[in-house]
Amino acid sequence: MLEDERWMREAIWQARLAEELGEVPIGAVVVQGDQVVGTGYNLRETQKDPTAHAEMIAIRMASERLEAWRLLDCTLYVTLEPCPMCAGAILQSRVERVVYGASDPKAGCVGTLMDLLQDNRFNHRSPWTSGVLHDECASLLTNFFRRLRGRQ
Repeated sequence: MLEDERWMREAIWQARLAEELGEVPIGAVVVQGDQVVGTGYNLRETQKDPTAHAEMIAIRMASERLEAWRLLDCTLYVTLEPCPMCAGAILQSRVERVVYGASDPKAGCVGTLMDLLQDNRFNHRSPWTSGVLHDECASLLTNFFRRLRGRQ
């Protein structure tokens, strides 16, 4: 569990980078062994790209660095529960394990609305752990949206 907290802190740092840009603060890191091989943070507004989620960016970077589309021995850490698109990318890239901080009651597809990562109809499944540094991850989002509503 201490390892999960260590890497989730890296994902939180990535989320803060998104926040500095005015993006929704969501961050992700892909870890292989004891090394970060991919990082990402939300860039949907900056890039005007609906697929520029933290997980997607981190998975792409990890694949490029490892020169492989299969991330079999990697763990993805992300501050918010993956949406259906990101859960699909996790399955397609064969990420070995997923760890997330806060649940997403509106789009979470790794245990909240559904569990795409454990659906036995797919040819790959990824075990997952939720709630790692939950309060820190959730407060990033709560505070961001509170400030945003204050500006409107």
